[in-house]
Amino acid sequence: MGRRREARQAALQYHFWRDMQRGAGPERMEDFWEFLPTKPRIRAFAQPLIDGMNAHLDEIDERIRRYCENYELRRISGVDRNVLRLAIYEMLFREDIPPVVSINEAIELAKKFGGAESGRFVNGILDRVKDDLTRPLREPVSRKPADEGG
Repeated sequence: MGRRREARQAALQYHFWRDMQRGAGPERMEDFWEFLPTKPRIRAFAQPLIDGMNAHLDEIDERIRRYCENYELRRISGVDRNVLRLAIYEMLFREDIPPVVSINEAIELAKKFGGAESGRFVNGILDRVKDDLTRPLREPVSRKPADEGG
């Protein structure tokens, strides 16, 4: 598994944990990294994803509500909800990651951790998000993370 996929998986696990605790994350971020020991280079990509998702969670959830007209956010499975959050965060706030990469990675995470229909469900929602983007879909806009550290 590649470094970035492993980092996305760690970010997904963090947010799934946080979601299952009704929004309460670990008291210290180090507690999470002790629970999920990860190489420094994986952590270096995962931590900005975790922090960025936390910083933009309300806006991300609003996007999910907009595109999931027939679903209440709380009724979407925890895995699917957090896979969507991760991908939408990347698509909206990480111009260094092409949106098609975020979509493909999200589908793979959904298939690995979600239910039988998770990949298709996530793909359908993210395809709608993609259609509203104004940036290139297959190339990064910048080489540096837009939200680095925040």
